[in-house]
Amino acid sequence: MKLIHGNCLEKMKEIGNNSIDLTVTSPPYDNLRSYNGNNDLWGEHVWKEVIKDLYRVTKQGGVVVWVVADATINGSETGTSFKQALWAMECGFNLHDTMIFSKDSFQKPSHNRYWSCFEYMFVFSKCTPKTYNMISDRANLHYGKVACKTLRNYDGTLSDRKPATIAKYGKRKNIWKYSTGYQRGTKDKIAYQHPATFPEKLAHDHIISWSNKGDAVLDPFMGSGTTGVAAKKLNRHFIGIELDKEYFEIAKKRIERTVYQPKLPFM
Repeated sequence: MKLIHGNCLEKMKEIGNNSIDLTVTSPPYDNLRSYNGNNDLWGEHVWKEVIKDLYRVTKQGGVVVWVVADATINGSETGTSFKQALWAMECGFNLHDTMIFSKDSFQKPSHNRYWSCFEYMFVFSKCTPKTYNMISDRANLHYGKVACKTLRNYDGTLSDRKPATIAKYGKRKNIWKYSTGYQRGTKDKIAYQHPATFPEKLAHDHIISWSNKGDAVLDPFMGSGTTGVAAKKLNRHFIGIELDKEYFEIAKKRIERTVYQPKLPFM
């Protein structure tokens, strides 16, 4: 576990080229939160450089999971999340998947909007992902039955395919639902001294999906340390960078008291 207090724009320069297997991070969302008054230190000039450097440090076949949402300003969503995804592609990443983090909590919208209850989880890859341990926990309705014996081709014609019995559980869809808040998202009260803690299971599920034991996991916006906690429990190496001293100490305390857990309660 290597925990670094400082500005990720500077501290990421200490990380070697092609050395990180997986990044799981959630950068500041426009100005949706006041991170101890550090908002002025965030903007396009920062995220562009961070994404560019993430491409440098990521191994061939490595993955970056970028969890973001947009603020609504002057009656319009900013669209910053989309700009970040497009910029990542300009930097050389593939947009491997656009996933959704569906939350069971939401903020009160203006009178002319529906309740907002999701965030984007952009999965960027440097070439094709070298690791993909797909989670299969979706119960199949037709378990035990024989799957369709034909396959629709690109030109509309049908081809025969080998019959297969449908398994009890299938691969997940790309909308992942998590509970948020104390005792639901992360059962660690100290984590909620940070204003925007994401669920530990979210970090856990991406870490097991896109990395293996012993791989190097990075979070350049470490916050309360949730990615580091999940990485340590799953026996991954971890590098976490956090600008704010108060949040850094919270993350440090959480990660230091975490132990490797080969079998987690929610696995």
